[in-house]
Amino acid sequence: MAVRRDYYEVLGVGRQASADELKRAFRKIAMDSHPDRNPDDPAAAARFKEASEAYAVLSDPGRRRSYDMFGHAAADMGGGPAVDFTDMPFADLFETFFGGGAGGRSRRPSNRGDDLRYDLTLTFEEAFKGLDKQIDVPRLVTCERCTGTGAEPGTGVDTCRSCGGAGQIRRAQQSIFGSVVTASTCPTCQGAGRVLRSPCAECRGQGRVERTRRLMVRIPAGVDNGSQIRLSGEGEAGVRGGQPGDLYVVMRVKPHPQLDRRDQDVIYKLLVNIVQAAVGDQIEVPTLDGPVEIAIPPGTQYGQTFRLAGRGMPDVRGGRRGDQYVLVQIVVPKDLNLDQKALLRKVGGLTGKPEKISKGFFEKLRDAISLD
Repeated sequence: MAVRRDYYEVLGVGRQASADELKRAFRKIAMDSHPDRNPDDPAAAARFKEASEAYAVLSDPGRRRSYDMFGHAAADMGGGPAVDFTDMPFADLFETFFGGGAGGRSRRPSNRGDDLRYDLTLTFEEAFKGLDKQIDVPRLVTCERCTGTGAEPGTGVDTCRSCGGAGQIRRAQQSIFGSVVTASTCPTCQGAGRVLRSPCAECRGQGRVERTRRLMVRIPAGVDNGSQIRLSGEGEAGVRGGQPGDLYVVMRVKPHPQLDRRDQDVIYKLLVNIVQAAVGDQIEVPTLDGPVEIAIPPGTQYGQTFRLAGRGMPDVRGGRRGDQYVLVQIVVPKDLNLDQKALLRKVGGLTGKPEKISKGFFEKLRDAISLD
């Protein structure tokens, strides 16, 4: 004879567990082990059956008291039969006991219009400055001929005979908790509760037609890839007079030919030759505000950065700008003439051994150039 496990152990809760804790524990097991989600898995079906029996007993205050006193023998003392919810569909189980579908959303029909997404491409400069942009959005709008009813003008609607105008079909099912009533959308009227005598010739009874609307969108300065702007009520029209959805404008910013963006900061990779790095120079660099001249000090090393405060992108909320960083990359010449090679040999450093370039090397190079 198989040994029956303790009901509290089956659900993974303590003996002082509250009703909410019991429900959460059973819900987790049902999500993992319900036969609808684990077809052809006898082990999962057995786990769910065991858990449903445990929950049916412990969720009933009277049966729980009897179980706490007498254990599994309580069933033999009139505590009631074991319960198996495996025949109840997964969606109906969660609708009945956990207040909605498996995703936590109600399954009641909604006539709200769908939300829409519009991808808007901007140049780097447009994202920096911000602008008003005109867009054309195709969407479903309320049919003007029938004003959204779906019925040809001059005709009416009849109450749906299948659901009696309720828009839902209700079914009663017996369970350990008594009679459980579940509701589903009426397949005849699709939840409207009525049927059209004569569908509208313009929208064919849908109550909506596709039209393109031109909108002006204000793009704030500083937007980045993936930034979104929500235009309330500019999505698709609702069904049968329902609320319209929203329109989400999603930004796609083209890269800049010279500047890279890191949040609100921008980076410019400045290429200098070995002489500029050694003796210093005044070099013009691009910024979002136009060219700016910066000083490269003598002895500048590869990878050294210079910060231009307040030259980055503005924050879309506060407007405060980030910084621009100039990253130095030293370019070593490949094609030297004889005089150039002689000059570098004059500086020295050709030892045939690896050597770390020190500041002294740049000082020698500067002296050699100044004496030439």
